Amino acid sequence: MKKSFLSIICLMAALTVDQAIASGDAAAGKSKVAVCAGCHGNDGNSMVSSFPTLAGLGENYLVRQLRTIQSGERVIVEMTGLLNASSDQDLQDMAAFYNSQKRQVSGATEITLIGYSDANAVLELGENIYRAGNLKTGVPSCTGCHSPAGNGNDPAGYPALGGQHADYIASQLTKYRSGERASGGNAKIMQGVAERLSDKEIKAVANFISGLN
Repeated sequence: MKKSFLSIICLMAALTVDQAIASGDAAAGKSKVAVCAGCHGNDGNSMVSSFPTLAGLGENYLVRQLRTIQSGERVIVEMTGLLNASSDQDLQDMAAFYNSQKRQVSGATEITLIGYSDANAVLELGENIYRAGNLKTGVPSCTGCHSPAGNGNDPAGYPALGGQHADYIASQLTKYRSGERASGGNAKIMQGVAERLSDKEIKAVANFISGLN
């Protein structure tokens, strides 16, 4: 069976990813993330759907995101200046702490979509996109990079998505689609995926992912 072009790119990126694997100290990281609790929760499980859950997200992915935020490559207004005084080891320790925490399932939000009679139909659409993609529009499945259960691929730097807030996932896919989110080595992959997703598909797949564990 032929793989889509984007699926092949995804696999190639996993093979050529930066080999500098994170080596943080989770115990040391606990005190270093105290300032982050207001948005991301004490254990990395955010209680606000606009702020991502960081627990169990993947240490390598988290380190790379923290580095791009610190450098200004990825701009998050709420985090402006928060990492300025952090060393690279601090960032690795913070990532290790969050990755050591158990991820909670946030569950779907209000998911009524025009043309769908109930939430189950929306979740079915989301599952189809996540597991099989959309052959007609060239959308690859999400499982190749993020695993069937949403556990990601940490050595390759692909985050665990299962249980993440649906609102946050939808907002990030929309930002990838518009080009607003362009930082990191895998941004081109996600932009190529998101630009082929409709608003309806984004909302449906985001809600399906939020229930994975």
